[in-house]
Amino acid sequence: MDEKIRHFRKLLDYILIAMSVACSMVVVFHLGYNTDPDIEHLTNRILEWCFLFFALALAAKTFTAFKSKSSVISRVGEALLLFYFLAVIIADSYHFSAMDGTELVKPEWMYLGIFAILIIEVSKQTLFFDKFYFNPTLLFVLSFLALILIGTALLLLPKTTHHQQLSFVDALFMATSAVCITGLSVVDTASEFTRFGQTILLVLVQIGGLGIMTFTGFFGYFFSGGFSYKNQLMFTELIGENKVSSVISTLYKIILVTFFFEILGGVFIYFSLDPDQFENRAEHFYFTVFHAVTAFCNAGFSTLPEGLNNGAVRFNYELHLSIIVLYVMGGLGFGIIFNTYEFIRRWVFNIYHKIRYGRHFLHRARVIAFNSRIIAYTSFFLMLFGFVLVFILEYKHTLRAHESIYGKVVTALFIGTSPRSAGFNTVMISGLAFPTVMLIFLLMWIGAAPGSTGGGIKVTTFALATLNIFRIAKGRDSIEAFGRKVSDDSVSRALGIISLSLIFLGAAIFMLAVTDPDKNLLSLAFETFSAYSTTGLSLGVTPQLSNAGRLVIILTMFVGRVGSLTLLVAFVRKSKPTDYRLPAEQMNF
Repeated sequence: MDEKIRHFRKLLDYILIAMSVACSMVVVFHLGYNTDPDIEHLTNRILEWCFLFFALALAAKTFTAFKSKSSVISRVGEALLLFYFLAVIIADSYHFSAMDGTELVKPEWMYLGIFAILIIEVSKQTLFFDKFYFNPTLLFVLSFLALILIGTALLLLPKTTHHQQLSFVDALFMATSAVCITGLSVVDTASEFTRFGQTILLVLVQIGGLGIMTFTGFFGYFFSGGFSYKNQLMFTELIGENKVSSVISTLYKIILVTFFFEILGGVFIYFSLDPDQFENRAEHFYFTVFHAVTAFCNAGFSTLPEGLNNGAVRFNYELHLSIIVLYVMGGLGFGIIFNTYEFIRRWVFNIYHKIRYGRHFLHRARVIAFNSRIIAYTSFFLMLFGFVLVFILEYKHTLRAHESIYGKVVTALFIGTSPRSAGFNTVMISGLAFPTVMLIFLLMWIGAAPGSTGGGIKVTTFALATLNIFRIAKGRDSIEAFGRKVSDDSVSRALGIISLSLIFLGAAIFMLAVTDPDKNLLSLAFETFSAYSTTGLSLGVTPQLSNAGRLVIILTMFVGRVGSLTLLVAFVRKSKPTDYRLPAEQMNF
């Protein structure tokens, strides 16, 4: 009996993935292409029947789950999804109405359910990669490439833009910019993209910020109920986890932390805005969600013309502070967030037990990891360094537009921290003083922390290179910090990352000088650094680039997101270990 149920559930999975792909294509056709009202009515009827079928299939899976050997996690996931489908069907059947007379249940809820089925079923299939030989690093690179191509196809749909349909190169550029969480645009996101087009960008940013394999791995585990040992080994490399046993909990933490900060930041953004600036509450809510996601993911996209430099929000310092907190938290990396949470939790328990029971404090092994300490100190130094220099350099320049000291401080903090991969701007970048532009070059190149949504060479690489300089100056044999010795392998990787970044940046600037010789070299270099560090700031030259120049920036964004060293590891075959050592020689410098 159990064998029959298992085969029945497996058959349902095959049917669901086929149906979800077909229905999702109908939704995409309906939203992105069709303009005929009769066809629109027909597609809605088809989708309603698809939605009902999915509800019945989920009901069958939920009821058979109790007689199968499926895990509790998958049972809960299927039950929650069934509850959503039933709620939408019941609400639609009774035509519940809101206070303003509009229907509570709109087609968007139906589309969301269909896409949820697609994501879940595809995510479950990704767990079968362990049956083939896949270099996890190569899989990481290919997953981003696949997401970019899917995004390009969606952005080519006619209804993604208000006016002229995007060319292939422009669609590829915008998809790459969104997936690589860069924020550079060849067209104005606010005025040219429809709500459908903006939503595509938003989804690409969210998945690209988390990493598509992290995203699918979470849903795959949650709805399939388990990972094989090979799955765990694969995700150990993909998410940078050292312990195989911690892969599942790390996946959960990454997803939960991301949504927690986006929701919390969204609340602050929502209440920092004047409702009268929006046509209705839906517009207000969409603006909040869009900016909360793009800020935490360090993407830099905005639904406002000129971004946060728009007159409507230029002096809204509460909004600016909310955005700063979001992109700083996103740029710190998940590791330091986990460590900080554990540190605070232990101290809260210690204080509680001291007050309640009079117990002595339990001093355990270090909670804040070595990497987290390096990231915290370096990030704080860079934030303070950027803020102070911008405040001094721009005090009698762009900061003159802000009357209060509070406004000047917030704006200087924004300018000093945004280049480290965030890409938002509250002033015109082209209007900044030349020394400030050069400072932004440095901050963009350094970037954010490893394991974060930011780019650049990473703060740990910069910190390690700086410590290595002091090591050489002091004549020490090794780098020591916080009571630890840094491994030689880490030093080699840091120097390799710096060398590769400078080589690639030089090559990209040279190629842009060939493809767009009429453009200012400073603007081309700024664009290249911004693309490589996935920052998204621009001196305004992006829309003026030739198609060849745009392809150069596309490649630069992709390499910057996946990492030049990662690409080498993915495609260069590792050498076999040898049983001998050659005589060492000292090189002259």
